[in-house]
Amino acid sequence: MKAVYVSQFGGPEVLEVVDTDIPTVGPSQVLIKVAAASVNFADVKARQGNYHGKGQPPFIPGLDVAGTVTAVGKDVSELHIGDRVISFPREGSYAEYCVADEIVTYPISDEISFDVAAACPVVAVTTYQLLAKVAKLQTGEKVVVHSASGGIGTTAIQMAKILGAGKVIATVGSKEKANVCYQAGADAVLNYRNDTLENEIRSLTDDVGPDVILDPIGGELFEKNLNILAPFGRIVCFGGESASFQTGNLHKTCRSVLGYSLGTHLKERPETLKSSVLQVLEYVQQKHLKLFIGEKFPLQEAIKAHQWMDSRKSTGKILLVP
Repeated sequence: MKAVYVSQFGGPEVLEVVDTDIPTVGPSQVLIKVAAASVNFADVKARQGNYHGKGQPPFIPGLDVAGTVTAVGKDVSELHIGDRVISFPREGSYAEYCVADEIVTYPISDEISFDVAAACPVVAVTTYQLLAKVAKLQTGEKVVVHSASGGIGTTAIQMAKILGAGKVIATVGSKEKANVCYQAGADAVLNYRNDTLENEIRSLTDDVGPDVILDPIGGELFEKNLNILAPFGRIVCFGGESASFQTGNLHKTCRSVLGYSLGTHLKERPETLKSSVLQVLEYVQQKHLKLFIGEKFPLQEAIKAHQWMDSRKSTGKILLVP
């Protein structure tokens, strides 16, 4: 089969398409014929050697996949050959076939296309967990979604609305990316690089501040987030640069700083993801949640896919198709 390997840490040019053997399944695993795999920012970090879920090269990148089960291990009980599935394969998805544990592989209905399914797992499950499980978003609350034009951001805007947010404020790094945020349902779109960002958000939240802030950037932006967070508000950090703060800024206002990693869930508590996946698939099937697909590349053009993501010009999800 064809597979894309990270040959060494570095830029997009370290991605190599090679011929390799189709992997064999373990007792509790399934073999999936890949229909499409998505490109996530975590793949870029893995390629650069900065992602906690990957080891040393060579390895196949890719966190999620959509495809068809073609073989099952002897202990697999709920999946069958021919099932259409999404999954989080442990050994990467940039390939024509991949192996995944049954516990993180989920059937999808015929009504969901493989492209939509492939765009779904990381971004939809992450945003549902961020908002519903970690931030515990309440009806009517005001939400800020930073870096909102990509796959996570456009999905988070919609997810916040689905879960009852009263107002969703998106931030982006350039005005060219604003339109996709409005398409996703944002009530306002701001540039997080502007010096006036804090005042703009205060104005949009009646000078109280947002109740929930999703922050994948950190650093100086985190400090601004804490300055404007409403009493009882929650910042959920799920990537970006480190930042520091005074704990006194939390307890006297009943505010919280929370952390989330899908990779840690997959490694430490994979069984906890099923309910979120099933809920997300229901939203997709009922057309409540739309996955924005920005670009599709053949598997052999994985370098171009990563170059496009690295350019910071991409919006929505990027897919690789064998």
